[in-house]
Amino acid sequence: MRIARLGPINQEKPAVIVSDTEAVFIDDVISDFNRIELENSAISKVEKIDLSSRPKVKISDFRIGSPVARPTKVICVGLNYAKHAVESGMTAPAEPVIFMKAPDTVIGANDDVVVPPNSQKTDYEVELCVVIGKNALYLKSPEDAASHILGYTISQDISERHWQIERSGQWVKGKSFPTFNPMGPWIVTKDELAKNGLDPSNLALSCTIDGEVRQNSRTDDLIFGINHCVWYISQFMELKAGDVINTGTPAGVGMGFKPEKYLKGGENIVTTIEGIGTIKNKVVNYK
Repeated sequence: MRIARLGPINQEKPAVIVSDTEAVFIDDVISDFNRIELENSAISKVEKIDLSSRPKVKISDFRIGSPVARPTKVICVGLNYAKHAVESGMTAPAEPVIFMKAPDTVIGANDDVVVPPNSQKTDYEVELCVVIGKNALYLKSPEDAASHILGYTISQDISERHWQIERSGQWVKGKSFPTFNPMGPWIVTKDELAKNGLDPSNLALSCTIDGEVRQNSRTDDLIFGINHCVWYISQFMELKAGDVINTGTPAGVGMGFKPEKYLKGGENIVTTIEGIGTIKNKVVNYK
């Protein structure tokens, strides 16, 4: 199943994607894809719907919102691709590097990314995003993590490197500007991904800037696998339904080029992950 939220900002309605071009609204069954609904069996309710009896709408007629409404936590795993650690000039970590982004960074799949005033080093990062479907705390092993995952989506983990690294090295400062986490276009549930013969630990993912391929890798370059990350994070905080985890970015970020290739405003970012889809974001300057 592919689940989405379609409509204007703050007026999105939950929907199920039934083809590459069509969707079915289900807001009469659940109010939204948010923590409260997900904790109260939203997915089970949706699975019982006869989608074939409902009117279809064209996806292209609607704005595609973030597939999770106001996640309570946006958790990120840093330096989690071997080649990215190398290009960053850092040693691969012995344990996952965990940091947070402000939840208000999350925006729709194709919404504009705003470069903050006086930004010096705004960067891009394609990331496979895990969406939690069931609360998780103190999981006993990585194998236990799978049952707590709802599915997967795309995150574009925008970062301001000057604030992240050079201003006392506090990553959250460079990660939490408004619009710094476009997400979507929908959540592909883990069973849907498997049905299509795809494994989240070996998906192609890429990012282009104005048509130039900057990142082109696979999730098999992850240092710490998806289940390991979910298990590890659950040792330090309770994961709630609807929380999202950005699992890391591969090599090719702007910081890794010589000379560096940062976003200045006016660029078009296209972010794609195999089996999930594509999101497209225009970069604009703050006014």
